[in-house]
Amino acid sequence: SSGGKETLGRITRMGDQYLRHLLVIGMTSRVRRAKSHPDQTDPWLSSLLERKSVRLATVAMANKTARIVWAVLTNGEPYRETHIAK
Repeated sequence: SSGGKETLGRITRMGDQYLRHLLVIGMTSRVRRAKSHPDQTDPWLSSLLERKSVRLATVAMANKTARIVWAVLTNGEPYRETHIAK
């Protein structure tokens, strides 16, 4: 962390290559779905796609998904989706 602000690292080549590949493929599918059905898209994903290129957004979503999966597995609790209003 830096100055009280937590900074997240980027997705790396460490770990299971096949799992990373599956996460990126899954998120690519989610981007394609978002483009064909924009009315059903998560607002976070829409804003990410407006700011970043498609490939960068795909890897960012794969990274976020990997962090969520890791947290669920290490805590042993079911996943709870939370929405933070801005």
